[in-house]
Amino acid sequence: MFAALNVATGMVMAGHYNRRRRREFLHFMNRVVAAHPGREIHVILNNFNTHKPKYDPWLALHKNFHFHFTPTSASWLNQVEVWFSILTAQALAGVSFTSPKQVRTQIDRFIQAYNPNAHPFEWT
Repeated sequence: MFAALNVATGMVMAGHYNRRRRREFLHFMNRVVAAHPGREIHVILNNFNTHKPKYDPWLALHKNFHFHFTPTSASWLNQVEVWFSILTAQALAGVSFTSPKQVRTQIDRFIQAYNPNAHPFEWT
């Protein structure tokens, strides 16, 4: 799963994929582009190899996108990680699933319930 957190609103969008390759990541980024046409977007990412090619033709085509990478072992700097903790605690912990589809459905239901009341996180 890939997820994007809008830090200004606290709303989340997610994409479920069977694999976690560059192709799936860019498919998700294209969905982010479509959801925010013409906007300048800064994306905070970890150092997973899917996020960091040596040459990035996708970024060259999307001049309004800027990728910023957290230092290794500093995932706490990325606010979407806070949201992943909320997702885990409120929707996934203690639940038994028998298929990946059930997990995806649970996550999608959680996002549908979460987004209408979403608000930005306050750093302290």
